[in-house]
Amino acid sequence: MVKAVIFDLDGTMWDSSEAVTEAYNRGLARMGIALRLTVADVRAAMGKTMTEIAHMYFDAVDPGRAEYIMTECIAEEMEYLKTTSGKVYPGLEDALIKLKEDGYFLACVSNCQSGYIEAFYSATGLGKYFSDLECWGGTGMLKAENIKLVCERNGLCPAIYVGDTMGDYESAKKAGTAFIHAAYGYGSVPEGTPEINSPVELFDAVKNIQ
Repeated sequence: MVKAVIFDLDGTMWDSSEAVTEAYNRGLARMGIALRLTVADVRAAMGKTMTEIAHMYFDAVDPGRAEYIMTECIAEEMEYLKTTSGKVYPGLEDALIKLKEDGYFLACVSNCQSGYIEAFYSATGLGKYFSDLECWGGTGMLKAENIKLVCERNGLCPAIYVGDTMGDYESAKKAGTAFIHAAYGYGSVPEGTPEINSPVELFDAVKNIQ
């Protein structure tokens, strides 16, 4: 079996909230919708599925069109991210290098739409460190099931999931993996959970668990 570290994306590897906010607001303007989102709005939705976010943001505009509006905003987002990267958390690449050199299989699992993880890889140049990815947009399944899927198809054991929200924590537990909290991200988890305050600390945190 293969030892592995599986990463969440938003709030764990990068902060794309400013870029996503700008892209969504461009999409809303293009559709003639007066609503404008804030960075706080976007951060509050990180980790949810696109369907959940659609109704969280756009039911007040038109519940019947919420998912269509979200689709248009996502299209704007994917174009915007081709030229504007999110902010990669300092020390992430060094942590990825150390983990790869120590024989860890690296993957990314997120509740995002198809193409978003690939946009992160392309924008940051970090895709070369990862051997697999999965997302809600690819399978229609939630994060716990996608973590299980990545583990099963790659023979990963033991595996650690690194994420920043309670949803990430709960997904790791359901998937049967260990969990490390990226405490610099968007959310909080139960006290006493193994945590890092920077990606710089990740390699040591992984070794302490395994």
